[in-house]
Amino acid sequence: MKRFKAFFKVIRKNKQAFIGMLILIMFFLMATVGPEIIPEEITTNYEQRLQAPSLEHPFGTDYAGRDTFSQFVHGSRNVLLVAFITAVLTIVVAFLVGTISGISGGILDDILMGITGIMLTVPSFPIMMVLSMIIRIDNPFLFGVVLSLWSWAGLARSIRAQILSLKHRDFVEASRCLGMGLFHIIFKEMFPNMVSYILINFISIMKGAITASVGLMVLGLVPFSAQHWGMMINLATSTTGAMYGSTALIYFLVPVFGIMLFQMGCLFFANGLDDALNPKLSS
Repeated sequence: MKRFKAFFKVIRKNKQAFIGMLILIMFFLMATVGPEIIPEEITTNYEQRLQAPSLEHPFGTDYAGRDTFSQFVHGSRNVLLVAFITAVLTIVVAFLVGTISGISGGILDDILMGITGIMLTVPSFPIMMVLSMIIRIDNPFLFGVVLSLWSWAGLARSIRAQILSLKHRDFVEASRCLGMGLFHIIFKEMFPNMVSYILINFISIMKGAITASVGLMVLGLVPFSAQHWGMMINLATSTTGAMYGSTALIYFLVPVFGIMLFQMGCLFFANGLDDALNPKLSS
């Protein structure tokens, strides 16, 4: 409990980080609670298509007369869930590869870093495009798997570098002399010194995953959900001509500004994470 209080105390002192935290909390509540409160509109009403914002429709209506705000709220769940799954899978794979490589050394280290180097040389987005055309993506988990396949290599190399710098420190050597097991050394001695770096990368990976998922949806390669923000942008440009100055411009701008605001929240919040979680800085 004291750690949580100390964490929020540091975040509150950092204005950017505090604003970022509030933005991320807003998106979290919108994705979890919002769809339970705001009804989903699935019926079409072409008489009210492309309406301007009003009290009844705060963000106007789409090309089929459905409420844009409702789509934005319900779509946020898919967007953030895919990004979260991608970040979790990427962190897990990167941590395992980087830790095993750094701890073991020798031939296994060479093999893992060789694979990592190959992954880093292959451009990720074209591979994601190919995989999305080959694999039928019909759920958030599978979408997250596709996005994470080529996202772990850079982080794995960085974690390996941190493991190499930590494994000969005095406190690690002392744990070895006391007969502490490898699990204790990794998760009790090394991990606390890397947690801020890993969490900052977790947020960064979520940002990248949202951009990648929206990009694939805009290109029409993953017709995963009609309410995903990427599909909203796709339909706004292909169906309504929003880019040509039509009344559908608001339908296009709502998901775009949603993505921008979320990424701004990630950047601001990450700004204070190192101060709040790094044991050297917080002591």
